[in-house]
Amino acid sequence: MVTAVELGLIYALMALGVYLTFRVLEFPDLTVDGSFTTGAAVSAVMIMNGVNPVVAIITSLVAGMIAGLVTGLLNTKGHIDGLLAGILTQIALYSINLRIMGTSNIGLLRAENIFTPLKEAGLLGTWWGPIAMLPFVLVVLGALIWFLHTNVGLAMRAAGDSPEMVRSFGVSTDFQKILGLSISNGLVAVSGSLIAQYQGFADVQMGIGIIVAGLASVILGQAIIGRMSIWRAATAAAVGSVLYRLVIQIALMVGLNPNDMKLVSAILVVLALLIPQWKLIARLNKALGFKKRTPEERMADRLVAENAALDAED
Repeated sequence: MVTAVELGLIYALMALGVYLTFRVLEFPDLTVDGSFTTGAAVSAVMIMNGVNPVVAIITSLVAGMIAGLVTGLLNTKGHIDGLLAGILTQIALYSINLRIMGTSNIGLLRAENIFTPLKEAGLLGTWWGPIAMLPFVLVVLGALIWFLHTNVGLAMRAAGDSPEMVRSFGVSTDFQKILGLSISNGLVAVSGSLIAQYQGFADVQMGIGIIVAGLASVILGQAIIGRMSIWRAATAAAVGSVLYRLVIQIALMVGLNPNDMKLVSAILVVLALLIPQWKLIARLNKALGFKKRTPEERMADRLVAENAALDAED
């Protein structure tokens, strides 16, 4: 279970990237499958060449942002459908990732990486591992929430909600899309870089289907926590990533075949989409005879309580 939480925290960065495009920009970005591997490939090659792991992570961020930039340019300047633009970039990245690595797989087990101090101290795989990773995830989460409340972030949110209205105010929706896709894929690439260092290898196929895990994390988290505000929706994406890894871990523990995990992911997404529509909690309250109080009833109860307190003082 500890390993699942550790992986969930690392994949939370990828889930935040998917949240930015899927929920904020309303953009179906499939670049993620390629940019995740790009982050891992860049990081692995640099670490094997003696570069500091932190520098490798920063370089992975830049490489991921470039991948998002290409998808954004294809969509906004090339007028290619967003879904197709993402697929084209993803396919191109497969060959680029092979070029970067020079092979289909690079092992990092003997190379020093950002998790080496935790491994040597015997903390990785214990609850100290998630405790050590949590501050980094919280910093990224806080930075994203802060950004979405800045003027640029507000324009990006508006561009996703109503692009026509935003354009009428003179705001460039093209710029907002390109910027959002760049930030999103930068976060995804950082997640890929950290996963490569955590697992001790980078593989050219490690990103295939990762978009499903990202969507599952976002939808699962928001189905439980909600998305009525930015901080709540973004936090839900990060929490959903941990929950998703826990569900996968439980599925493996009960004896499901690892080859069935993609099926489990798909079922999880379907359930997370359907359960809120069924309004199970409201139906359960109705079946048990519980009635949701109206604002007027709550105000009446409050006045009664205040009058009772005044009478007691007299």
